Amino acid sequence: MRLLVVEDDPDLNRQLAAALAGAGYVVDRAYDGEEGHYLGETEPYDAVLLDIGLPKMDGISILEAWRRAGRAMPVMLLTARDRWSDKVQGFDAGADDYVAKPFHLEEVLARIRALLRRFVGHAQSEFLCGPVRLDPRAGRVTVDEAPIRLTSHEYRLLCYLMHHSGRVVSRTELVEHLYDQDFDRDSNTIEVFIGRVRKKLGVEVIQTIRGLGYLLAPPDAPR
Repeated sequence: MRLLVVEDDPDLNRQLAAALAGAGYVVDRAYDGEEGHYLGETEPYDAVLLDIGLPKMDGISILEAWRRAGRAMPVMLLTARDRWSDKVQGFDAGADDYVAKPFHLEEVLARIRALLRRFVGHAQSEFLCGPVRLDPRAGRVTVDEAPIRLTSHEYRLLCYLMHHSGRVVSRTELVEHLYDQDFDRDSNTIEVFIGRVRKKLGVEVIQTIRGLGYLLAPPDAPR
């Protein structure tokens, strides 16, 4: 499942993204209201974690704009404001849940799971690419119905490519998704993970687009 985190505090943004990615979600991040509004308007997300106090455009205005545009994905508001009137304003704007700061990451994860269960109709249950099937709810990958065992990083890499099937994903984008900001990033390690995933899948669904990145496509797709 693909989530969006819109939070201007870099440390909190990183912590939330790392916790969600560790739980098996694909996570995109935004650090201001304009960027967050644009991503939520143009990309298909299964859920959004949205801070209220954002630069450039506040969270309530973003949420109201999404709902006016018919964007129905579940939204959890994150805020330091914990007055009942603020909560009412958030729910009236179209929020589906509300978490006051400071919070425990475990609580946020539990609330996201509950939110996604309630809105299961908005989430894509499985991803297919040729004989490869990925079930994000079960964290399960199969090829021609045979289960494939992947490490956490390998699963997250394949999951990200599955979510972005049909478009080229750069090494930099994969590095940003797989590693925390304080990790010693080396884009060459992506090649290692790609090689391992290809070997375990045993089918040619991950294409290397020289100089650009990687493309997930069925084996019979034109190269």
